[in-house]
Amino acid sequence: MNTRTREDGGEYDVIVVGGGAAGENVADRAVQGGLTAVLVEHELLGGECSYWACIPSKVLLRSGQALRAARDVPGAAQAVTGTLDVHAVLARRDTFAHHWSDESQVQWMDGAGISLARGHGRITGAREVTLTTADGSTSVLTARRAVVVSTGSDPFVPPIDGLRQARPWTSRDATSAATVPDRLAIIGGGVVAAEMATAYAGFGTTVTVISRRGLLEGMEPFAGELVLTSLREQGVTVLLDTKTTRVARSEAGDVVVETGDGVVIAAEEVLVETGRTPRTRDVGLDAVGLTPGDWIETDDTMLVRGFDWLYAVGDVTHRALLTHQGKYQARAAGDVIVARAHGAPVSDAPWGAHVATADHQAVPQVTFTEPEVASVGLTSTAARHAGYDIRTVDHEIGPIAGASVLADGYTGTARIVVDEKRKVLLGATFVGPDVSELLQGATIAIVGEVPLDRLWHAVPAYPTVNEIWLRLLEAYGRPTA
Repeated sequence: MNTRTREDGGEYDVIVVGGGAAGENVADRAVQGGLTAVLVEHELLGGECSYWACIPSKVLLRSGQALRAARDVPGAAQAVTGTLDVHAVLARRDTFAHHWSDESQVQWMDGAGISLARGHGRITGAREVTLTTADGSTSVLTARRAVVVSTGSDPFVPPIDGLRQARPWTSRDATSAATVPDRLAIIGGGVVAAEMATAYAGFGTTVTVISRRGLLEGMEPFAGELVLTSLREQGVTVLLDTKTTRVARSEAGDVVVETGDGVVIAAEEVLVETGRTPRTRDVGLDAVGLTPGDWIETDDTMLVRGFDWLYAVGDVTHRALLTHQGKYQARAAGDVIVARAHGAPVSDAPWGAHVATADHQAVPQVTFTEPEVASVGLTSTAARHAGYDIRTVDHEIGPIAGASVLADGYTGTARIVVDEKRKVLLGATFVGPDVSELLQGATIAIVGEVPLDRLWHAVPAYPTVNEIWLRLLEAYGRPTA
């Protein structure tokens, strides 16, 4: 048993409620700064990302992506004679999810000097968390410095007639399924819906996507258009601008989905991916004057407004519901808690961290569909709505030498959004195979507010897909002094 596991209460500098990636990072940062920390978790340490989201979903997608990539290259294509081994894909997924055991995470925490409290944590007063263990016993944890809420989010199940009674899949079910259904209906048109449609189509499942609006809305329009074309080429039926009106599961176990257009879809399972809701209904927000079930508003130090001891990081803040952004917020919060504990200004926080600001307008995200969508910063629409004077520059990626080497018939598009007043990038979107590797360069350019006339000196290696940067700058035109 982990010697640092505590189920009998105790006093710590920092109590973190929620043991996902963000919670782990807060606790780790606090301990590195010389404080004591306890992490309260009632499920698996590592949270959604490790067992049901980022990691298992990308593992499920990778085999199909690799197979399609090989088929796009003559020579390799001739060597590919079989189909996807779904059993092997699921077995590999199980390995990456550690067979849903968090033993390795517990060992990491023990080595990092972080205490663990197994059970459900609920705020019951200022700097106080009551722990309820699996057997129903309770104990009180108290914090000298801070309590951090990092409990994540849950899938939102819309009030569609019969949907809840039909026992729909959520993302957890889709990424942890032991077997693959022959027919799958997906309600939603966002990132997870598009990724799971890609994965299951690769498994040979007959997939139908039903979106009440478009596909990948909120991104540049060409992203959704290219992914839509690809999904349909993979055999996926995609119904856009279509409302789901009723869902029912028969006694035999099949699901029937009815749309507002009168279309009836029969499937073995129905996956709902229509957004997220904060996991804050039972963490004790009411005990400190906040509303259970609400998102938690913070300042850029991740301090909850109106408190000097309560912080929140990750999905519950509704700032950017992405693992890497939650971890970024957590590092900032941990550094700030340490700085304040030692009486130092926030600007002097350890390891050079200051406050979390990169999740306002510089959020990177990859959608692991075929093709990939990599985006960061503001879209052209969002930039205009924010009042910027912008210019957009588009360029096809296929003609780039590095892209043509990767695959015959490489298809992709890139766009940059330029702030014409300051001559810096506000946003960038890349769509195409393997474009995720272009994203960090764009993120640095945006966060660092690198002037376009300096980007000309960031010479891309040849022949790589990064040459798209040169082509985008050429299309924009060399800034004049």
